Amino acid sequence: MLLMAKILIFALSGFLRVAMGFDIGLSTKCVEIPEEMDMCHEIGYSEMRLPNLMGHTSMAEVILKSTTWQHLVHTDCHPHVRTFLCSLFAPICLDTFIHPCRSMCVGVRDSCAPVLACHGHSWPDSLDCDRFPADEDMCLASLTKEYKYLHKGRWKMPACQTCPAVEEFFTHKRVLEVFCDNNFVKLSKKRTLLGDQEYNIECQVEFITQGSLLPYETQNMIQQWLLINENCTQKMTQTHRPMVYLLVGKVEEGIILVNQVYRWQRRDSQLTLATQKWRYHKCL
Repeated sequence: MLLMAKILIFALSGFLRVAMGFDIGLSTKCVEIPEEMDMCHEIGYSEMRLPNLMGHTSMAEVILKSTTWQHLVHTDCHPHVRTFLCSLFAPICLDTFIHPCRSMCVGVRDSCAPVLACHGHSWPDSLDCDRFPADEDMCLASLTKEYKYLHKGRWKMPACQTCPAVEEFFTHKRVLEVFCDNNFVKLSKKRTLLGDQEYNIECQVEFITQGSLLPYETQNMIQQWLLINENCTQKMTQTHRPMVYLLVGKVEEGIILVNQVYRWQRRDSQLTLATQKWRYHKCL
């Protein structure tokens, strides 16, 4: 049994050298996952192997390279994007390396590559799914069945879309017409913190036409829309002072589309009037 275990470890390490293009070797060590790697906190373990499966040999390199992926993790583009990336950047500290299965890579890639494309990036060659072992090999949790189940449900990721216009001049009648053409209204408030823009979803969703989604589900989808369509939010929030925005859009086939954006300033009596009249307004 001991001989078989040694053969298995030797074979696995040999595969990893070929697949990842670097020699992991046997001189690895267990280290604490650093505080800077937010995406790999609270994942079920606190120590990682170094060098990792991406070939990073120093903690400084691990932190530098992993932080570029943290924004993608926050978009929740796939239910297991965090697991996939952390298995590579911060592999669990066991007697041998456990590689993610090819099906896990394919599932994450298919869901998250469009998000990267929305930010002007392509899926990197370093994460080519053909490099990972097939599901029948020793690897981390195949997601084939679970992935298909999740995507048969009513929830889908918000799409990368053409940026909606930000209305500057409008009448309350025009705003009411826009409300009638869409099926949800949501307030979004932007605040500046240490030079970085943060977007907080505030107030309840008011459904114009109640669909199958619940308000809290739409709230989460709008938060993800703001993260995925970051180029739109940057255009939308050109001012650095706190501002309230009114987002108007539709939920079509489980995908959220923001069609109109209004800046809500104190002097915008027309927008305030429209929201007051909406409760009693009848769409044609």
